[in-house]
Amino acid sequence: MFERIKKSFDKQGLMQTLGAELVVVEEGLVKISVPFNQTLTQQHGFFHAGVSTSIVDTACGFAALTMMANDADVLSVEFKVNFLKPAKTSKLVANGKVIQSGKTLSVCEGYVYDSSENMLIAKMTATMITVKS
Repeated sequence: MFERIKKSFDKQGLMQTLGAELVVVEEGLVKISVPFNQTLTQQHGFFHAGVSTSIVDTACGFAALTMMANDADVLSVEFKVNFLKPAKTSKLVANGKVIQSGKTLSVCEGYVYDSSENMLIAKMTATMITVKS
């Protein structure tokens, strides 16, 4: 399972641009981290919301993929993100978790934490669709 997810993860140019790392891959759960870099900030020096959104969307998508057949792939259909605190930390850690895996649609929750993984920065609810690869 890890190799399948890692192979797809490595094809994502945005994850390479962000310096993202695939940390955990389990059935229904994926964790991705991004170290702080000044090029990933907004005007106040915090991680840009787009970074948080990108890694948590990716974590949710790959979490959904862990529950799908080997000939399937996944795309985001919709998501909603709530930002709870400014992302002032040395690293972002995003966890994507499958809540309901269906034949066509999967519903996931995602959480973005600070480097200690104690402070919740953002929460996502996402719907993923199964597509043939």
